[in-house]
Amino acid sequence: MASTAPKVPLEERFEASDEVERKADALADQIKRSKHFIAFTGAGISTSAGIPDFRGPDGAWTLRAQGRQRTSKTVSTLQAIPTPTHMALAELSKRGILTYLVSQNCDGLHRKSGIHPDKLSELHGNSNREYCKNCGKDYIRDFRAVATYEKTVHDHRTGRKCTRCGGALHDSIINFGESLPAEALQRAFDHAKAADLCLVLGSSLTVTPANEIPEEVCRKRRGRLVICNLQKTPLDQLCELRIHSKTDEVMNRVMDKLSIPIPPFILHRRLVVELNKPEAGRQKLTVYGVDVDGTPVTFLRSVRLVNNRRLVRKEPFEFDLRDEALPGTQLSLEMEFMGHYGEPNLELVHSVAEKDEGQCLYLLGYNPSTGVWDVSKHHTSSLEGGEEEEEDNE
Repeated sequence: MASTAPKVPLEERFEASDEVERKADALADQIKRSKHFIAFTGAGISTSAGIPDFRGPDGAWTLRAQGRQRTSKTVSTLQAIPTPTHMALAELSKRGILTYLVSQNCDGLHRKSGIHPDKLSELHGNSNREYCKNCGKDYIRDFRAVATYEKTVHDHRTGRKCTRCGGALHDSIINFGESLPAEALQRAFDHAKAADLCLVLGSSLTVTPANEIPEEVCRKRRGRLVICNLQKTPLDQLCELRIHSKTDEVMNRVMDKLSIPIPPFILHRRLVVELNKPEAGRQKLTVYGVDVDGTPVTFLRSVRLVNNRRLVRKEPFEFDLRDEALPGTQLSLEMEFMGHYGEPNLELVHSVAEKDEGQCLYLLGYNPSTGVWDVSKHHTSSLEGGEEEEEDNE
């Protein structure tokens, strides 16, 4: 990764509205004809969410080169709402139109938008993800899971331990001079080699080796490259279509031409309520979060079992039940979230089923614009890729 920028930033160019409209129409047509469509994103897609870029007029590296402090207001990555560009890409991925997404961003907004981790390479890491070097277990946090770097920027230990093997957890951020994650990089190149269309959104394409991925697509006879960025890039001469516009403006038009609505952002949470069989001693109730691939997710601040004095503020959220929870028993849980989007507490009533296998999955959806939670209950035999059958809505 490069941490430099000229004191005088490259000029930002804005094309006329009718020209953007024409090029959006051409891009939509290319997407329709594509058999293996990938996207490559940079910091420019998050600026409308309030997160600064790096090499724009007020970019982080530009300000550093000029010796200036930032005066404009910014938004924390924890509170930022995925942009229309993020949500459009998530919808295209969900429909199978976008085959794969490669990102240089570490703000975590792609994961929040709903992109499945199997369809995403976060080449520069994710400020909400940490992992165990010993066993490889990932953890997603609703807080910045980044090391303090008190000793060195290459000491990525966060101070937390892996719950599976006890190993030290490390953040996933790629600092200057460090190699990109091998597996994510390999998947990105594999898809670039197979792609017939690559759409670059909001990237200066100056950071190696990530910028070699869009270039890889051009090496194919039928590989087409489309770049949407306000500043010029080193690959402009290779692209078939060059759009000087903000990414939201382009993606709004492209999705309209594809007749695909851009969905609103919903904060999705997957909650597991686990009730073990009372073989010895008291029955234990455990509450925890997971991602779509079974990765543990931390998004709860505290959990309280109603009619129980104990308020649990630390993971794992466990309760010892005085009486066995027989079928038909209702256990009421009051959950406090991190609250980055103003999420109110949620009281969830868990009904013990007749044939309860001990593990139940609840899908929670919070709409920041309405302040309302939506809850649905599922039974699952496996949290990692298992089949889920919806039972009811609450």
